Amino acid sequence: MAKMKAAVISKYGRDQKLSLVDIDVPVCGACDALVEIHAASLNPIDFKIRDGKIRFIRSYSFPWIMGHDLAGVVTAVGSKVTRFKVGDKVFSRPRNGRTGSLAQFIAVNENELALMPKNLSFEEAASIPLVGLTSWQALFDTAHMKSGDHVFIQAGSGGVGSFAVQLAKQFGAYVITTTSSRNVEFVRGLGADEVIDYTSKKFEDVLQNVDIVFDTLGGEALYKSFQVLRPGGWVVSISGDPDQRLAQDMGLNFFKREVLRLVGRKANKLAAKARAHYRFIFMHSSGSQLAQIAQLIEAGKIKPIIDKVFSFEESQLAVEYLEQGRSRGKVVIKIR
Repeated sequence: MAKMKAAVISKYGRDQKLSLVDIDVPVCGACDALVEIHAASLNPIDFKIRDGKIRFIRSYSFPWIMGHDLAGVVTAVGSKVTRFKVGDKVFSRPRNGRTGSLAQFIAVNENELALMPKNLSFEEAASIPLVGLTSWQALFDTAHMKSGDHVFIQAGSGGVGSFAVQLAKQFGAYVITTTSSRNVEFVRGLGADEVIDYTSKKFEDVLQNVDIVFDTLGGEALYKSFQVLRPGGWVVSISGDPDQRLAQDMGLNFFKREVLRLVGRKANKLAAKARAHYRFIFMHSSGSQLAQIAQLIEAGKIKPIIDKVFSFEESQLAVEYLEQGRSRGKVVIKIR
């Protein structure tokens, strides 16, 4: 069996460090493409999984290969693959249970792949899938954003925020975001119409009648978001309180559904009081949505935002850098 290098942890724990080890190259199934990974990117979900913060709703086996985003070249295809061929440059955020992009190879179902934007490098392309799909599914699939909507995107200089600001602006929204003083002009350059410097102002004191809040922070920022909504508006969160609807979507058992009902009770009560809607979402893989995002990028309407690129051997340093919470855009790892 052919071997490859992969960056893994051996168990849950904040003190766990990534190790580069030799493991088997994954088997390419009938509906899969085997991709030689050239670049991957990190996201907060990576260290949340490491810390065990979501194992109540999704468990992982060890050794676990970190990484959810990738860009690379197809080196083999399964017998039922029809849309990709050997040599294609692709990018992807594979489905849960088949992630692990801090590795030299990965097998990905063809429905979760898209051709890379022709105007991007592998590093740039690897920065897109998770933040792009998360933003698309939050704004369009969940909150049904339309032109003219006032959309408040928390933390506009972060990985998800910097993509979401651009996406909302391109589709005609009036975009509001928060950031620190040093990033005010940066997020204006991404297309934000209104920027709130959180070091000097509280968003709940200056906003009202917002159509959509995209919460990327959770905690008090989530709860205060309901104060600025118009009746009928939406709060969509990726960092706040999961609830029973998420449990149902994930097919969790009755006990876990009841626990998440309690976890999400405060956010849902605030939504009811505001006569608004609340959803916590986990993004899902979609090659077709990635292809639409690629078209926007090739047209020059959205650009990748990369803070820093690390080598494969520096994967642990990259995780530590991302955990500081001060990156502007994405943290990328060059695999080859």
